[in-house]
Amino acid sequence: MRNIYTYCFLVLLCLGFSGCDSGAPQNEEKKESAGTGYLTIKGSDTMVHLVSSWAEEFMKLHKDVEISVTGGGSGTGIAGLINGTTDICASSRRINEKEKELASGKGRVPVELSVALDGIAVIVHPQNPVEALSMEQLQGIFTGKITSWQEVGGANQDLLVFSRESSSGTYVFFQEHVMNRQDYTPRARLLPGTSALVQGVAADTGAIGYVGLGYVKNSADRIKAISILDKDGGTAIAPSDNAVKDGSYPIARALFLYTSGEAQGTAKDFVEFTLSEQGQNIVYESGYVSVMSNENKQ
Repeated sequence: MRNIYTYCFLVLLCLGFSGCDSGAPQNEEKKESAGTGYLTIKGSDTMVHLVSSWAEEFMKLHKDVEISVTGGGSGTGIAGLINGTTDICASSRRINEKEKELASGKGRVPVELSVALDGIAVIVHPQNPVEALSMEQLQGIFTGKITSWQEVGGANQDLLVFSRESSSGTYVFFQEHVMNRQDYTPRARLLPGTSALVQGVAADTGAIGYVGLGYVKNSADRIKAISILDKDGGTAIAPSDNAVKDGSYPIARALFLYTSGEAQGTAKDFVEFTLSEQGQNIVYESGYVSVMSNENKQ
């Protein structure tokens, strides 16, 4: 009987060691597969081109990764992060307190990463003679207090105001930083995407709108970006990389990626890629401003 007990003990002991041995390769396999799989990124329409460029280059480096990039607005992306329908949210504004509370209620903690800088350019038709406007004049135009170009030194022509929809982070940022949180004029035409806004301004000599700096660089033959007068009304500051970086251009912002908790696996690899030298070169090539210092880029 004692021999039987001894035999059973040895069998169980061997099985125990066998289980421990098999666990190591499984952990190694899991670690190796962290950079594989399917990744979804949703949010800012302003950032779609930039994020798509990042995704394209990242997938070249990681053949076993597939990334889906969609726009719809920063609010849409943040809602997707809160509801668990996207891995990463791209946002041209910071997540607000109400959204943080909603995320917390679902057990999610949004983690913010600043990945690029952007200037919001005010655009008009190339034939428009106006070259610069003050922040006060812009506020008057977009709230509807100013209705004719003649009131700001232009032609005797009605203003046609174009804006993004309220789900857009650019809409929110412009309303907060230019309009002092006042409502947009009810005559404003709200468009779902930046490309549509560019097309609208390019088609009407009385039009005015706003877009990210990257879109100005890509559409310079169709639209004109006007300068913004400083607080004293003396110096007109054009939207440019240097003006955004040194803080002299007044309508500038950071662009963000958000994850639910600290990024893991493929999501972690991707966000680290966006801040690498290659990722920040893509920022520059896409018409935005790198968050890296000039010394670090050289």
